[in-house]
Amino acid sequence: MITVSEALDRIFGLASPMPLEHVPIADAAGRVLSEPIRAMRDQPPFPAAAMDGYALRSQDAARGSKLLVIGEAAAGRRFAGRVGANQAVRIFTGAPVPEGADHIVIQENATRHLDTITLLENPSGASHIRPQGADFSVGHTVTAPRRLCAADLALLAAMNTAELPVARKPVAALMSTGDELVMPGESPGPDQIVASNVIGLKAMIESVGAIAKVLPIAGDNFDSLRAAFLSAKDADLIVTIGGASVGDHDLVEPAAAELGLERAFHKVAMRPGKPLMAGRMDGTPVVGLPGNPVSSMICCGIFILPLLEAMLGLGAFPRPRLQGRIASDLAANGPREHYMRARLTKDGILPFERQDSALLTVLNAADCVLVRPVADPARRAGDLVDYILFDRY
Repeated sequence: MITVSEALDRIFGLASPMPLEHVPIADAAGRVLSEPIRAMRDQPPFPAAAMDGYALRSQDAARGSKLLVIGEAAAGRRFAGRVGANQAVRIFTGAPVPEGADHIVIQENATRHLDTITLLENPSGASHIRPQGADFSVGHTVTAPRRLCAADLALLAAMNTAELPVARKPVAALMSTGDELVMPGESPGPDQIVASNVIGLKAMIESVGAIAKVLPIAGDNFDSLRAAFLSAKDADLIVTIGGASVGDHDLVEPAAAELGLERAFHKVAMRPGKPLMAGRMDGTPVVGLPGNPVSSMICCGIFILPLLEAMLGLGAFPRPRLQGRIASDLAANGPREHYMRARLTKDGILPFERQDSALLTVLNAADCVLVRPVADPARRAGDLVDYILFDRY
């Protein structure tokens, strides 16, 4: 067995970057920007009014001054003339400031009678004008790679970007294996169970911007497994679920080997998740997850999601670990890194008493996993421990 860190390094070694494609900016939320975008214009593209009021020369802005209103400027419709001595232009927020004006008196500080305004106060230090390029100017760059959020897209839209170069979404083929499985909604036989793993894994994989392609369940025989692998040949990643251990009916690895699997490793010193395997088949990464639902989902979070993010160009990084204090005593850990389902409480991190890797109810109630290192000594309530947030995919 190898360590979790070694296994993750070998999985990252299987990653190949996705090619880029161009998508409309309106469809780019959550996508990964592949190339930097440079602004070709200023924002605002002209000195703009920050308040409704009157645009005038600052030397005319004194309490009691009377000025002639010579026109109006609105957003999208500038005043074409020039503001001279003792003149003003009625202006609205966002409108271009007329030539000659360098100050805006807000409308509450002036009274108007016909075409004459009287200023009620001396000017404050604020001009109420947004300078050209105050937000960004030509050459401002949105760097890549980055996962595009709403603020990114608003900025890129203001830069007048219509399409964005993004990493193509990797396609992950999900292959459940086992004669005991039926898909949700089907009627299980007396010795069968419902394939829950693939539904949870699909949600996790799609949460990071990949496409999950659910394949028909493959039976525990070579013909069925070969057919399943061949149906996944166009995927960017093949994820098998179950059948990766060493029992008489665990045929995934032998079937994959017949089709040319170059194994990177098999078995990891972790719990849950010991039967994990990985390799490459005809250039395509293959990750074999354990069949127990909790094992498969925890391994997906620890290994597959970082792999997909590396394929998207976001770098090869493990899931971030945080530190917190435990809320109960813990016995010493054994020879495998232990990922314990836990809750964040006001008293600290509280691991569940039951840690069986088949208990989806415990996983559903958890909001983090507490990470116990190999041979970690007994812990007392209040000790600092590492944990990983368990996202609600």
